[in-house]
Amino acid sequence: MIDKLIEKIQKTGAPIVVGLDPMMKFVPDHIKKTAFTQKGETLEGAAEAVWLYNKEIIDKTYDLIPAVKPQIAMYEQFGIPGLCAFKRTVAYCKEKGLVVIGDIKRGDIGSTSAAYAAAHLGKVQVGSSLCAGFDEDFVTVNPYLGSDGVQPFIDVCREEQKGIFVLVKTSNPSSGEFQDRMVSTGGITFSEQALYELVGMKVEEWGGQLMGRKGYSSVGAVVGATYPEQGKVLRKVMPHAFILVPGYGAQGASGKDLIHFFDENRLGAIVNSSRGIIAAYQNEKYSAFGAENFADASRQAVLDMIADIDQAFANAGR
Repeated sequence: MIDKLIEKIQKTGAPIVVGLDPMMKFVPDHIKKTAFTQKGETLEGAAEAVWLYNKEIIDKTYDLIPAVKPQIAMYEQFGIPGLCAFKRTVAYCKEKGLVVIGDIKRGDIGSTSAAYAAAHLGKVQVGSSLCAGFDEDFVTVNPYLGSDGVQPFIDVCREEQKGIFVLVKTSNPSSGEFQDRMVSTGGITFSEQALYELVGMKVEEWGGQLMGRKGYSSVGAVVGATYPEQGKVLRKVMPHAFILVPGYGAQGASGKDLIHFFDENRLGAIVNSSRGIIAAYQNEKYSAFGAENFADASRQAVLDMIADIDQAFANAGR
């Protein structure tokens, strides 16, 4: 699956992923009016609004981008109808040829982890049939429980030609409370390393099980753009791990913060922007589009993000 993602990035020239993280405050009134007229001011109405909103953004951006990343919590808040909208969104994005990264951040052990992996990446046996649940191409995985929690995902990825992105150094302000803690590595020579480095080393190790043809593994890592120096370290620690980079745009990072996440061929990373794209029409920069043309504003935000990253590469001599 990592080879497919790389091919899509090379074809579009856009190492970016659009985060489909819908909240009702982002959905324009005319979309909500249509949905609520059909389904009422109910969870079903909210899910319909989310679906209509997503579909229009996808239709306006799919030709520019390689991938999308729906965050499942934004759908779960609307209960079962919300999960149906998540499933519908995943299926529609795949119809449009997009790689889908399910941002689920699951992590457990044993049969529970195996069930999560089957639900989102694999298939389940139902009588004589094998049925796919949500059927994303990649998912995000929390490694805090150790290899017991990650290996079931890797096993399913091997069977289904899918992939994962493991949380290593996240973009949120308090991530350092645990991730930056110095940990003794033991052995004959006493030394200390940041916890995120040790997790990165484990990601590189796990990645050996799912190496692609293009030099990268389908076991990738999540490393926030808001921590470029840590990104520089982790790029060296994980030479075969593709890096999913959140934190661009609304969280404060820009193109110049991203260079160290990439290799010399401008590969090795894919940068996420969520509300900076899907809610672009609410940004003063794109306000001229208006709520009626919210998806056109999203398209322009994608184009501007591509240009920002290209300029950063040019300034770095790449």
